[in-house]
Amino acid sequence: MDSSYSSEKFSAAPFIKEIGRGKKGARSMSRDDSRQLYAAMLDGRVSDLELGAVILALRIKGESVDEIAGFLDAAEASFDPIPSPPGEYAPVVIPSYNGSRKLANLTPLLAILLARQGVPVLVHGVTRDPGRVTTAEIFQELGIPFSQDRQQPADQFASRLPAFMPIESLAPRLARLLELRRVLGVRNSTHTLVKIMQPFAGPALRLVSYTHPEYLAMLTSYFTTAAPAERGDAFLMRGTEGEVVANSRRAQQIEWFHGGVRTVVVEKQEPVDELPSSPQDRDASGTAQWICSVLNGKEPIPEAIAEQVRHCLDVSRRLRANTLVRHANDNHRS
Repeated sequence: MDSSYSSEKFSAAPFIKEIGRGKKGARSMSRDDSRQLYAAMLDGRVSDLELGAVILALRIKGESVDEIAGFLDAAEASFDPIPSPPGEYAPVVIPSYNGSRKLANLTPLLAILLARQGVPVLVHGVTRDPGRVTTAEIFQELGIPFSQDRQQPADQFASRLPAFMPIESLAPRLARLLELRRVLGVRNSTHTLVKIMQPFAGPALRLVSYTHPEYLAMLTSYFTTAAPAERGDAFLMRGTEGEVVANSRRAQQIEWFHGGVRTVVVEKQEPVDELPSSPQDRDASGTAQWICSVLNGKEPIPEAIAEQVRHCLDVSRRLRANTLVRHANDNHRS
């Protein structure tokens, strides 16, 4: 965790003056200014009045790549990273902050299928969301416990199970800013940050989704120009009701970002004529029962999800192999 935080109040007025001039008149902050501002927000050093002004100004203006990069620098410095586990695969990070309303939430199926192959899978997100079925609720129905500290995921990985960590346990300062949605009625930049942050000490594969075209452009630019290559790779796709699991009815395009290079690994597909098997009851209990049927071989794995799993396995294995080569070269030079 970054030890540079102080208890001194932070004046956000100079930044609000730049970003608060409306969609056409506002100017974006530099990466360093964005890091300083967001660090102060995380630390509770920005007054409530200024905090609300910053959130609404960014909501109207939209975040630039430098702003998101600076915010993420501060966000990842605000909590202790999870130790990188050994093994053949680099960790896969699955954010789950949306859940589902209409379609079954199959994020837990994706996580379990990867974990069964020996991939360390960390799912982080909210535990409850009124009107939605969350991944956490389905994990509870499946008997998969929550991880409350940074050592517990290792036990789940060793058992070839995914680890789910509530955002309150993983990054409590970010969780506090997420909760502001209930006060202000609108999302803020933190909702984007939790979907792109990388919680491990070493490289990992992040699964990232977007919901609006402007976020596709911004995130593509971030991963090609501003994301630190040493933090690992990312898969970017349009979300299935906001979740990063492939839509079993119509597979989304998946783009792989590695070292600033963008590669399309899955092309967008047309809707299938014959609907694949899916849970009849889409609540947490019914979804969990259907997932068990898939894992037991009684129901087929939706092909779009099976393909997503194959690409995750391939890139996760490559990422770990490349990391081992770099470490060997560094040790040889030293």
